Amino acid sequence: MSVRISTIRLAATAIGLGALSFAALADQWQDIQQRKELRCGTFADVPPFAAPDPKTREMVGFDVDLCNAIAKRLGLKASITPLSVEARVPEVKMGRVDVTVANLAYTLGRAEQIQFSDPYYLAKEMLAVKESDPGKSKADFKGKRLASTKGSTSELSIKLNGSEPVTFQDTGSAYMAVQQNKALGMVANTMTITKLVNQSKASGVPLKMIPEPMAFQPIGVGMKKDEPALLAKINSTLLEMDKAGEINQLWDKWLGPNTEYKMTREDKVVPLSQLKFTPLP
Repeated sequence: MSVRISTIRLAATAIGLGALSFAALADQWQDIQQRKELRCGTFADVPPFAAPDPKTREMVGFDVDLCNAIAKRLGLKASITPLSVEARVPEVKMGRVDVTVANLAYTLGRAEQIQFSDPYYLAKEMLAVKESDPGKSKADFKGKRLASTKGSTSELSIKLNGSEPVTFQDTGSAYMAVQQNKALGMVANTMTITKLVNQSKASGVPLKMIPEPMAFQPIGVGMKKDEPALLAKINSTLLEMDKAGEINQLWDKWLGPNTEYKMTREDKVVPLSQLKFTPLP
């Protein structure tokens, strides 16, 4: 009897080891191929990157289109999952989404948790304050209360400036904090600040953008660490799209010269190591 039990235990152990070996060989790219679906995490409500269409309630925006375009080139269907700003890294880290396409900036802290694709543009964190404010540089707002979205690189740049961050779940709330004198200014990416400054001149207290950037940040696609096959696929796809002018087409649709942001994309998809910048912590 004891011999038989030992044999069964050995067999069970062998099966367990075999399963572990199989799991070790499996990778996320294989899972995605089998599923035939790329699960993309985007912003929940941060136009023009990703937000519900007022009429259809479907998610639309630059990041949504970029995710769909990446999936199409990979022969997959895209599935969009709206995420809060602070959930962009944890959700991809835990495997609930395959990639995060949500204006995700490279930082040293994030790079310890997830891996980044080659950047597809270099963003700037900009500060907006009331038009009547005498401040002209970011140094003028050291020690001052500045609003931003919670868990964003905007919040990090405020701290690095020696200012006091007042955080909110969305940029609209941060904007209202300035309008209601709860913060002296607000920090967000260039296109968001440009839009809100223009909006303030039409209604509310007029704002102005401080010309000096609070921080520079490369924007890439976020993925789970130690998934080289998926990283290689995303990098090669972004490079192909860039060479074909496809990223520029999406950019012009949502952020280009004929939009309220009036921004021209001059960046190219290049390895992070080729960029000259100081990473945020």
